[in-house]
This record gives sequence, C-alpha cells and structure tokens, in this order.
Amino acid sequence: MDVMTVTETTDTRTDTCAMPPQGDRRPDGKDKYTISEVAALTGLTAHTLRWYERIGLMPHIDRSHTGQRRYTNRDLDWLALVGKLRLTGMPVADMVRYAELVRAGDHTYAERFELLKATREDVLGRIAELQGTLAVLDRKISFYADAGRALASERA
Repeated sequence: MDVMTVTETTDTRTDTCAMPPQGDRRPDGKDKYTISEVAALTGLTAHTLRWYERIGLMPHIDRSHTGQRRYTNRDLDWLALVGKLRLTGMPVADMVRYAELVRAGDHTYAERFELLKATREDVLGRIAELQGTLAVLDRKISFYADAGRALASERA
C-alpha cells in the first residue's frame, strides 16, 4: 500500500508541509475525521475531496470497516499544502506529480525542489505583475481623491 508522507524528513531536518495545527483538531491517535468533518474544517466540498482522491492527490485515505473515509491530522496538513499550491496557480497535473514524488521517497528531493522552485518563480512573477497593477490603482485613486478635493473646494 502506498502511503503519502505529509511530513517529509531528512536525517537532521523536518520540513512540515503546511500551516500550524488548527484549534479544532483532535489529538494525534484520536484524529479520525469523516469527509463531512474535513469539508467543514477545510472549506472544501466532499465532491472536491473525493476528486482529490480519485486523481491521486490523496490516494491513501483510510476507510472504516463500513467503507467510510477516515481522514487524519496528517491528511489535513496535506490538504493545507494542496490549498497553498492551488493559490500559487500550480496546475493540478503538477500538484499530482508532486504528490507522486512525495510518495516515491527521499530520492525525489531534487525533482521536488525543481518543481517548487519553478512554482516560486511563477509566484514572484505574478507578485510583480500585481505590484504594477497596484501602482496603477494607487495613481488612479490619488487622481480621484485630488479631483474630489478640488471639486469640493470650488463648491465651498
């Protein structure tokens, strides 16, 4: 059975994938969440969670004896990382590739590094574009603020 590790480790360092634990979480060992509980915690729909499982982003979800999905805190951490990757604009295919690399083991660190480095460069480019857009908006806002003040002083 393939198990996706959410916390990637080397001999001396630990690289946690996601955000700090959220307050509504259960202690490790007692962290069995239903799909509806995960949907409520993450804001994702049950449909999206099932889709993530189907495409290979989360293929390791445990099941109860009745077949009901049971998510863990590690799954929540992984979902938080996937959410951040989505915000970067990373294509789903690249997210699935990253998940495959994580499952494949430590020997894929270089490929993961390159994939995340390329994504980081894309994000930096988008930030630069947004900063340019923000500068245009600031100039327009300043123009209208000045025009509004001039109009108000003419009427006074």
